[in-house]
Amino acid sequence: MIGYVTLGTNDIQRAAGFYDQLLGLLGGKREIEAPTFIAWRAAPGTPMISVIKPYDGKAATVGNGMMVSLAAGSKEQVNAVHKKALELGGKDEGPVGPRFGTFYAGYFRDLDGNKLCVFHMG
Repeated sequence: MIGYVTLGTNDIQRAAGFYDQLLGLLGGKREIEAPTFIAWRAAPGTPMISVIKPYDGKAATVGNGMMVSLAAGSKEQVNAVHKKALELGGKDEGPVGPRFGTFYAGYFRDLDGNKLCVFHMG
C-alpha cells in the first residue's frame, strides 16, 4: 500500500507555504523536514505527501498522467480544499462536483504544475 507520495518542486519554501495551508484543512502537519524535502501526514501510521527538490539537481517537471488524490471526510471538506488551492495560486483542473456513484471530487494543479484531486466517497 502507499507509504508516501513525493512531488517535485523548484521552490521548496513556496511549496511549503502552499501545502501547509492546503493539507492543514485535511489535518495534515509536517512530519519530516530537511532543506530539500518536507513531508506531511494527518496521523501516525498514515501515508504522507511530500515535496522535494530533485536529487539530480535538474528542474522539477510535471509527470504527464500522474496525479495524487487527497481523501476528504466530507463534500464540504472537498469544497474547502479545492477553493483553498485556487486561492493559494493553484490552477483549476476540474470543478468540484459528483463524478460517478458516490464519488465527489475536484481537481487542481499546485504551484509547480503537479496535478491533485481532492475527493470524498459516500
